[in-house]
Amino acid sequence: MITLKNEFITAHINEAGAELKSLVYNGTEQIWEGKPEVWDSSCPLLFPICGGLKDDRYLYDGKEYHLQKHGFVRTAPFEVERADDTFAVFCIKSNDETKKQYPFDYELRVIYTLTEKTLKIEYEVRNECDRTMYFSIGSHEGYYTPEGIEDYDVIFPQKETLNAKVIYGNLISNQDLPIIKDTNVLPLYEKHFIIDALVFTDLKSRSATLRNRKTGRTIHIDFPDMPYFLIWHKPNSPYICIEPWAGLGDVVGTSYNIEEKVGINALDAGKTYRNVHSITFGE
Repeated sequence: MITLKNEFITAHINEAGAELKSLVYNGTEQIWEGKPEVWDSSCPLLFPICGGLKDDRYLYDGKEYHLQKHGFVRTAPFEVERADDTFAVFCIKSNDETKKQYPFDYELRVIYTLTEKTLKIEYEVRNECDRTMYFSIGSHEGYYTPEGIEDYDVIFPQKETLNAKVIYGNLISNQDLPIIKDTNVLPLYEKHFIIDALVFTDLKSRSATLRNRKTGRTIHIDFPDMPYFLIWHKPNSPYICIEPWAGLGDVVGTSYNIEEKVGINALDAGKTYRNVHSITFGE
């Protein structure tokens, strides 16, 4: 476990999955602890897919591959390339085993930086192949809500009219479920999560604030280059997941071809993809 610390924040990051396991702000834990009997993760990294695939499989270059939901790096061992009090770089590379599921050579780095009341998380994906690489990447951060989620709102900087895409198993449908209309406040209700997550594919805002309307506690998440936004919660559990994604689960009617997958990133040979999001605390 790697620890980053400054006068406001202490972060503990596991080498397994480069996963943020604890984030203490002003002496109070902000991250779900990952109880196996409820949900055993805290903030898993999603790569090389976000969400699920149709029948958990895809086609590339005429060959069939199988991938579990959210990909395989979330529990894989990362190397710590560098770490000091407020900065750490985690790296994982493709190998013979990963290429049985995902036939690309890559290097993936996750870079954590503490600055005052902000934790910045950067992703770098380098294509080490001589061909185009197709992937998704995203965050799945579980924030601790001991009072229950119905004390919380998600606040957007812009007024939004949001329809969540209805989910059928692994697949995202074109059926819309109205959630909010012409407002920047999304109140959280248990009823939203009876089936699964809220999946938003048309969010205009590129940040969101989780706010406890009774205490004023706020957690602000910036995701300038993440086009998809999800919120997930296991009913009646004390956490809420805020999930900015650069990628999306398979949609109803999709083909198996990974090159045709909705939201897929295509990275040219030898190139590096970068994305970043940040978590900032307030009172």
